[in-house]
This record gives sequence, structure tokens and C-alpha cells, in this order.
Amino acid sequence: MVLAVDIGNTNIVVSSFEDDRIIFMERMSTERLSTDLEYIVLIRTVLELNGMDFRDFDGCIISSVVPPVTQTVRSSILRTTGKEPLILGAGVKTGLKIHVDNPAALGSDRVADAAAASHYYPCPVITVDMGTATTISVVDANKTFIGGLIIPGVRVALDSLTGRAAQLPEISLEPPKKLIAANTVDCLKSGIIYSTACAIDGVTARIEEELGQPCTVVATGGNAPRIIPFCRRKIIHDEHLLLRGLMLIYQRNTAENSKKASGSEAERSK
Repeated sequence: MVLAVDIGNTNIVVSSFEDDRIIFMERMSTERLSTDLEYIVLIRTVLELNGMDFRDFDGCIISSVVPPVTQTVRSSILRTTGKEPLILGAGVKTGLKIHVDNPAALGSDRVADAAAASHYYPCPVITVDMGTATTISVVDANKTFIGGLIIPGVRVALDSLTGRAAQLPEISLEPPKKLIAANTVDCLKSGIIYSTACAIDGVTARIEEELGQPCTVVATGGNAPRIIPFCRRKIIHDEHLLLRGLMLIYQRNTAENSKKASGSEAERSK
């Protein structure tokens, strides 16, 4: 069994998988100032709530877009499980060809999304990951990651608007009763949900125009269930897309390491 941790700007997703089966998935807040001991307590609590024991794990993998937290969580996992986590980054085998200006600067969450999408869905494929930011990534027909877009996230845009306008209230992100709203709260809901849905429809259509062929579109992330139902084009919702990418990447790298270890052992036995 493998422990998988995805460190995002707002939330940390802690999950576990065995072979191709996801066993559990939990979210906790990303705290940049927390110590490794504090994360140990949080991770152990998550494991206990899901009937897991830290001794159950054969390995660990981390995806992170928050560098100050990465090493803290790595240390906490190492102290909790006794296993050195595989950190998704430069040098890790992903199964993708990556053609961008600076591959080292590419977010590991986008890589994991693309690895899963290109494995489980027809290419070319567009991934839409709706978290703190909405990231849109494109894998072409040859399974090459060629780039994408980054858009302010739904909650970020809404919080920025209400924070800068004195008369606009903070609201929960729920579907409006109808597009043309009759009160301020519903105007905010309608505006953020429909404008984001239209942006996704429009951007994915333009990506297809640029590629010159239709694409599969797969959405994931915490805000996807709130937005995707309002999109007009067909979009597959896969809430476990990133975790499935981490599964594939972990399996690819552990298999690669096993081959190297077997080769070294054979060389020594000669």
C-alpha cells in the first residue's frame, strides 16, 4: 500500500492506494508555518480515522506546489512511516514527453494530471484542474505535454471581488437559481459560476482550433463539481485524476528502480 500526498496552496490531500485502487482520500488545510511534528499529528489522525496504521505502507509519493511545505511534509512522512517519499519533480519518470520552455518550473500537479489523463483517456487531452488556480494543460496526440494556461481560481476571484468592494457580501459558492439574478448574492453566484464555465468552454474550443483537432476534456479539483455542470461542452469529471497520476508515476519509478537493483545484483554476482 502507498501513501500519496498532494500539497496545494489551499489544501493538502492525503490518500492511499493499493495497485489501481484508491482506498481513501482526505483534505486538510495547507499551513505554511506548521512544523513536521504538527504534520505528523495531522497525518496520523487522518490514518487513524480511516483505519490505517503507519506500518501498513510500502512507500510514499508527494506532489507539491508549495516548496516551503514540501520538506516539512517529507520529514513528517519519513518519521511517521519510516519510508523516504518519492517527490515528484525533475528526474522522476512520468511517461510523458514534456515540451515547455522550462520543464523544471512546471507544477507537479499539472504533470500528475497530464500523466493520468493521457493514460486513461483518448489523446489529445485537455485537463482542467480547479483549485486555488484553475490550470489548463494540453497533451497532444503523441502524448507530449505542450503547455496550457493558468487562470485565477473560482474562490480566489470571488474573494478578491468581495474583498475590494465594500457593499458586496462574502458568499458560499452555490449554484444560482437562474442566470439573470435579481439580488446581489445571486448576482455574485451567477457571475462567478457562469463566467468560469464560459471561460472553460471558450478556452478549450480555442485550444482545439490551435491544434486543429478535437480533444478530450477532463476536469478535476475541488471546485470542478460546482462549475462543470454549467459548461456546454462535454467534460469528463474525474475527482481522482491527480491521485491516479501519482499512482502511475509511483509504479513507473518503483518498477524502474527494481530493474536497476536487479541489474546491479546480477552484475555483482558475476
